Amino acid sequence: MTKPFLVIQLRPEDETADDEFAAILRHGGLDQAEVIRHRLEQTPLPVLQLDDLSGILVGGSPFDVSTPLKDKTATQLRVEADFDRLFDQVVPADFPFLGACSGNGLLGRYCGANISRRFGEPVGAVDVTLTAAGRSDPLLKGLPDRLRVLLGHKEACDEVPAGATLLASGERCPVQMFRVGRHVYATQFHPEADAAGFRLRISVYRDHGYFPPETADALIREIEGERVDASNQILKRFVERYRRHE
Repeated sequence: MTKPFLVIQLRPEDETADDEFAAILRHGGLDQAEVIRHRLEQTPLPVLQLDDLSGILVGGSPFDVSTPLKDKTATQLRVEADFDRLFDQVVPADFPFLGACSGNGLLGRYCGANISRRFGEPVGAVDVTLTAAGRSDPLLKGLPDRLRVLLGHKEACDEVPAGATLLASGERCPVQMFRVGRHVYATQFHPEADAAGFRLRISVYRDHGYFPPETADALIREIEGERVDASNQILKRFVERYRRHE
């Protein structure tokens, strides 16, 4: 019997949360019976027994770490506190973890990096370049040195967190993927994403400040033919590497 992966989601909108969850299953090569789904924006995270899990996957979120404290909602403050407690378990144990987009900012913040809007990027497809460390990392080895990825974020790490290893960098955003220890990963882009999923996100988040609302239709047209298969391989490789049996 396979030990489950914990999928933590932070999206308040059911439509985008359900689509993201389906994409994680699809591109991760996961069966629904292999995962535990937790909507953290709805329910606090319980204390975890890491030995009972294969790994942890975290999706994106409209919450911004860099939002001034006085402007954060009670839900966002609880989510951030829950993640601090989670990282208190995961990082010392070097437990398999892959956080995308908001997971990147939350892990970067925990590790002491400044998170700001300096390196935000509009919704779309971009190329990221693997570093020397990235080219030899088990999740990236053998993939193209330049990966096409889908992303859209208002904030990012200003620098590589202290003690972390930079695995991929972008022209507009220097910290696109990093690793803490040997098994704790974060990506600024979305390895679970594909063009269909991003069409939905653009429609749902058109008034959330990621892009001028009037450009939504043009953005959808721009990503229509994008293929990000190599990026999706990162998620699949994470699952294959860390899937454990009881």
